[in-house]
Amino acid sequence: MKKLLLLSLFLFASAFADEAKVKTLVIVSHPYFEHSTFIKGLEQAARSVQGVEVRNLEQIYGYDTRAIDGNLERKITREHQRIVFLFPTHWFNITPMMKAYLNETWGSVGPGLWQGKQMLVVSTAGGGRSTYGKNGRVGVELKDVFLPMKASALHCGMEYLEPLVFEGVNSSQLESYKQALIQRLKN
Repeated sequence: MKKLLLLSLFLFASAFADEAKVKTLVIVSHPYFEHSTFIKGLEQAARSVQGVEVRNLEQIYGYDTRAIDGNLERKITREHQRIVFLFPTHWFNITPMMKAYLNETWGSVGPGLWQGKQMLVVSTAGGGRSTYGKNGRVGVELKDVFLPMKASALHCGMEYLEPLVFEGVNSSQLESYKQALIQRLKN
């Protein structure tokens, strides 16, 4: 009986091992998704976590930056406590569809709409230490390239979480990147 109880507790705990503590929305964008390795892998990892809804902008709207349904996206965003933006670093910035998403979904609503929600930026970059960091060509850490996202979060009354960035990405590290994302989504 004791073994059965322990097994039941283990199975119960395992069932919730990959579940987000807060209802999370992951907005994914990649301008060349068909050629993506890392964003595809990270999106797959995000989809594996219970309590996480994933919306891939290019899969939903194609590449038409004017096709984004701001009303629908605001409705979906309201249903979540944490908003995650997942994208490759695109010329030291977010992708064109991500920018269009923010313009259409967040641009005209003013501060306070997302009051109390969390924002997490997750990004990949091919450049490594020779590009990012105090001694890199751009002279700033990759996570600091996204200061406008932090400003957007603070403007909206959100808590800006420490970004999860992967620089100098290497396909041999994809599984560890996926596990790092899963851990962040679960917390």
